Amino acid sequence: MHMTELETPPNLAKTLGELKKAGWKSVAVKEEIRKNAVARITAGEQLFEGVLGFEETVMPQLENALLAGHDIVFLGERGQAKTRIIRSLIFLLDEWMPIVSGSEINDDPYAPVSRQSRELVAQQGDATPISWVHRSMRYGEKLATPDTSIADLIGEVDPIKVAEGRYLSDELTLHYGLVPRCNRGIFAINELPDLSERIQVGLLNVLEERDIQIRGYKIRLPLDVMLVASANPDDYTNRGRIITPLKDRFGSQIRTHYPLDIETEIAVVRQESRPASIGSVEVRSPKFMEEIIATISHLARANSQVNQRSGVSVRLTTSNQELLCANAVRRALHAGETDVAPRVSDLDALAASTAGKIEIDAVEDGREGQIFQQLVRGAVLQVFKQHSDLENLRAVAEEFSEGVVVQTGEDIISTDYVALLEKMPALRVSVNALTNGDESPAAIASAVEFVLEGLHLSKRLNKDATAGRAVYRAKN
Repeated sequence: MHMTELETPPNLAKTLGELKKAGWKSVAVKEEIRKNAVARITAGEQLFEGVLGFEETVMPQLENALLAGHDIVFLGERGQAKTRIIRSLIFLLDEWMPIVSGSEINDDPYAPVSRQSRELVAQQGDATPISWVHRSMRYGEKLATPDTSIADLIGEVDPIKVAEGRYLSDELTLHYGLVPRCNRGIFAINELPDLSERIQVGLLNVLEERDIQIRGYKIRLPLDVMLVASANPDDYTNRGRIITPLKDRFGSQIRTHYPLDIETEIAVVRQESRPASIGSVEVRSPKFMEEIIATISHLARANSQVNQRSGVSVRLTTSNQELLCANAVRRALHAGETDVAPRVSDLDALAASTAGKIEIDAVEDGREGQIFQQLVRGAVLQVFKQHSDLENLRAVAEEFSEGVVVQTGEDIISTDYVALLEKMPALRVSVNALTNGDESPAAIASAVEFVLEGLHLSKRLNKDATAGRAVYRAKN
């Protein structure tokens, strides 16, 4: 967001008196969100941009929770857009909100809660200066970690203010934490169960009991905060990880999920991945290669040897797509090509982007590599079957029976694959069906390798693979 977008519009009220004359009305933050959600739903607009695959599952639940004015906890494994949804809630707030000028906790000019603002309004009345806060500044977020303290969330005595001569019991000595600073806004806690029970109790006090107890004295602080949290389902449902009163504070519990189909996964990756082309090298991304990348993640989510409690994030799919294209660019730079498309031979590079994003339950050492290869081969075969014309594949296999041998690998330039099609008309038919009219050597090379690998995995061709190279020949 550009700073110019945060400049306060000049027509907004400057004093409490002007605010009253303008007819501004104070509403609770959940009522404000409800009003704006109603406006969007009525207009047929999406609540949030860029959240894909939840239209019929998560979004109806979220709309219900917002209309009901609930605090919300999102349950889901990593990489299920929980944080993206939570951060997008700020777009359901009014763009600008008035506060008592100088307030640290966004005091409502009509009903200030901090001592400083109460005294200012009492002294100056309608002349009290007003400031305006943009909705982007009405959101606070904390990752729950074992070292999170009461001072982080709620506040602490400021020794500087004490040194200035104030008494410890004076509310003005307090340095407010994240929650009070989100007054009249949204406060989010990521991985809520990781918050220690002592801190959970303190958080409950400020949200439910509306009091703060710090260093032996207590003050009332009637905050207006919408609380949103994220959690892993296994942690959240495990007794003892979260105190029952705080758990009960959430009116709605919404379960997220990974993309349910390959098309949605691909759409997410296209939205989230970095541009593939680098410098003078243009990267084409064939649809079947995108499908392979997405299918690897879907197969991993169904694999009994992959730890499903930790999840298989869409970030795996995105990272794999980015690394696949990067390997293709590297190959093009070495070959002096300026137009390139990812190939099946590039898939071996994905071991680097996959290893850190899936957890293997297998006991034996070295199983990670085998499982990765199983996922890749399974994905290629599954996508190949979806694009296969069995009649034409028989004709391609027959061409190999005449003694044709084809070598593939990253050192084979794209034009060599084009030359191959001159000798194999049946192979050309299969390739043309995959390239959708793209006659570039890069697209043809990618399609050729895909057909050959698919024939091998379908047990129609033999393959000898060594050191990044593969040789395809007829079955014996």
